[in-house]
Amino acid sequence: MSINISKYDPQNIFAKILRKEIPCKAIYENDFVLAFHDIAPQAPVHALIIPKNPYTCYSDFAERAAPEELVAFSKAIAYVAKELGLEDNGYRIISNIGRDSGQEVPHFHFHIMGGKQLGFMG
Repeated sequence: MSINISKYDPQNIFAKILRKEIPCKAIYENDFVLAFHDIAPQAPVHALIIPKNPYTCYSDFAERAAPEELVAFSKAIAYVAKELGLEDNGYRIISNIGRDSGQEVPHFHFHIMGGKQLGFMG
């Protein structure tokens, strides 16, 4: 998959979740953001945070999102980390962008992972 910010696939799984065509176990939601538990967790605690508008990657989001979307997304990350009890021992935030990173869903998103000591990433 290559990054093409002009091409958003409205049939991707996150778009379907946002349209309520596929259920999710929601953690947090506001006008701009949805956070939910990952269905294939890679850590004891693994959540996804997605913007509600169609962005393909971080660059697309940073360039096109309204200021209130940017703020809401950032605050949602902090809120979800606290809500999931990850603040004391720490957590990892990851956004895979493009083929080389292993991005599987072409809708911009962050993973929040924790609940154990995660391996070193350099």
